[in-house]
Amino acid sequence: MPPSEHSVYHAEDLKDWPAVTTHGRQPLRLAVFGDPVAHSVSPPMHNAALLARGIHARYTRVHVRPDELAGALALIARAGLIGVNLTIPHKTAALPLLDAVDPHAARLGAVNTVRVEADGSLRGFNTDGPGFVRAVRAEFGLELAGARVLILGAAGGAGRALAAQCILEGCQRLVLVNRTPEKARDLVAALAERSTGSSCELETLPWTYAADAGVLASVDLVVNASSVGLRDGDESPLPVSAVPEGLRVFDTVYRASGLATPLIEAARRAGAQTVGGLSLLLHQGVLSFEHWFGGTAPVEAMRRGLTGGDGASLTTLRRRRIETDW
Repeated sequence: MPPSEHSVYHAEDLKDWPAVTTHGRQPLRLAVFGDPVAHSVSPPMHNAALLARGIHARYTRVHVRPDELAGALALIARAGLIGVNLTIPHKTAALPLLDAVDPHAARLGAVNTVRVEADGSLRGFNTDGPGFVRAVRAEFGLELAGARVLILGAAGGAGRALAAQCILEGCQRLVLVNRTPEKARDLVAALAERSTGSSCELETLPWTYAADAGVLASVDLVVNASSVGLRDGDESPLPVSAVPEGLRVFDTVYRASGLATPLIEAARRAGAQTVGGLSLLLHQGVLSFEHWFGGTAPVEAMRRGLTGGDGASLTTLRRRRIETDW
């Protein structure tokens, strides 16, 4: 059967990629590597862009476990892939496995986009940070310059990139929260070393302190960069009682069902302003596409790919189920 946009391949498939994937209408030349990855709605977004640009290629998912990442990256040029996106938990682990890393990605300490160069070498980029800036501006009308930001799960690949981007944008205060306090402290030291001359106030808090209403009232924006909310049964990392009315809450997590994450549900009940992970997915995806193909990505086509083709806004999309098969 031809692959649908719900298809998930495996790292082992990359060893014989052309043979494994020849049953499709078009060659599978782009993919997202992750663990888990079945929830990803990147395929309809990027496939809509490929169609709009008339590029004879398709985008799919590949389930790559942490111990398979090095081998999977080593195979992508031979498999004929143009590039890949990296999601949880590979964004930091990929850095030493690439032939070259864009200076901005190196500064952010994470890679989420890999491009295969003409000579078969791999170059890494980070579009999470710049995409986050665009998403916050578009959804909240907020500029990170001068803002006070709290990041949950700050020591992960996405969290590190967003934290570094906040400093580069000139945020006033950055509160880093992680379940392992030592990792948060290490991140502060790394950020301080990279951000010489920055006036940003850096601090860390234990995970439990992030649920303190006084702490949340002292920031302009809360960002969940952890994986909490991705799996069924996850609870909100913040209780409703702790969230001040009007607080801006940005969850980088989204669910393939289109249903709100527990954090977004709790924040809405508290009267907070909320944005889910699809906004970040769109804006970082636009930048990834431009790294692979140059020029300007077809943003509206990508938005329609995420919304099932009906042109609904991301705000509407956060309130209903997503159909990713188009």
